Amino acid sequence: MDALLIKTGAHYVFGVNSGAIIWLQAALTLPAIHKAAIFEPPLSINGSVSTAFVSRYDKEIAQGKVSAALITAMKGSQMGPPVFNVIPRWLLKLLTKMMMASEEKKARGDDVTMRMLAPTLHYDFQLVIETKGVLESFKDIRAEVLLLGGGKSPAYLKVALDALEKVFPHAKRIEFPGLNHGASGNSDRGGQPERVAQELRRFFAEA
Repeated sequence: MDALLIKTGAHYVFGVNSGAIIWLQAALTLPAIHKAAIFEPPLSINGSVSTAFVSRYDKEIAQGKVSAALITAMKGSQMGPPVFNVIPRWLLKLLTKMMMASEEKKARGDDVTMRMLAPTLHYDFQLVIETKGVLESFKDIRAEVLLLGGGKSPAYLKVALDALEKVFPHAKRIEFPGLNHGASGNSDRGGQPERVAQELRRFFAEA
């Protein structure tokens, strides 16, 4: 992160999910960060989110059961739509396999598919595990902080933002009604990036 900031001359950063945790950690030691916009870091606050599913996910990835691993990850991180909770697991695996097959058929050149990305989820989950109990350390951050979240995101992400709001009493917090954890993502996947970008522009432009 330090090398990136030096190379670009940037002082403002934006992080989503595990990226938000990374920028919070970086802001502890990198004075070059003047402002940090943080979107729903998956911090575990007093056991607010379980990581017990990670061992099953890792085992399924090791066995090459990518669709099963993705279902385990989605259910464990509570990132799937509510309908995930009522659809049988075998059917979810079948639908996921079909989705991946369709994506791979359409892939061109350097396109990165979900099958390729699936193993990297391990590092997101590992970061959540490794940052348990670090909340209080963030009090030493001197950068201005903007806390962002979606109104329809999982409860544990709101718990994390609530906790950070206490750590940063002067931070501004914005919730996007009707949007979820993917708010800043592509519009074809349910995101509304322009709404998020509007708040980022406002925050970064403030003196």
